[in-house]
Amino acid sequence: MRYVVSLTIVLIALWLAVSGVYKPLLFVLGAGSVALVVWLSLRMEVVGVEHNPVLYSWRLPLYWAWLVGEVVKTNFHVAMLALTPSRIRPHIIDVPVPHRHAVAKVTYANSCTLTPGTVALHLTPETLTVHALDDRSADDLKTGAMAQRIAWLEGSERVDAQ
Repeated sequence: MRYVVSLTIVLIALWLAVSGVYKPLLFVLGAGSVALVVWLSLRMEVVGVEHNPVLYSWRLPLYWAWLVGEVVKTNFHVAMLALTPSRIRPHIIDVPVPHRHAVAKVTYANSCTLTPGTVALHLTPETLTVHALDDRSADDLKTGAMAQRIAWLEGSERVDAQ
């Protein structure tokens, strides 16, 4: 029940923040939209521990800030690779996925894909297959730095580096 309540509160807050128009008719439509989404989520059985919208709580904005910094940093690296294509050495690597929750595993793969120079190709419960433009592009994955950030995000203890 607490997951339904937290989902409802997050949806209401999101709707109020995005809407920007506070008229009675829109409140009714917003309440109907929230009720429909909560009902559909319950019917699809996606409301629970792993799908709790407040699972990451205050850590999520901090993780996003770190990820944006990584995206900016690696954009410059990929731009340099584009200017000197002889340095491009594409390869595929497999890195372990040390996370407990499915949401964290998917966040790991998505974060990898969002970071320029790497693309997640295949995710299994134990490994993530990644295409990297060069060795430097995959450094955070090889050293386990990104996995460690996501372990912190999900509230896990420290994971071992590869």
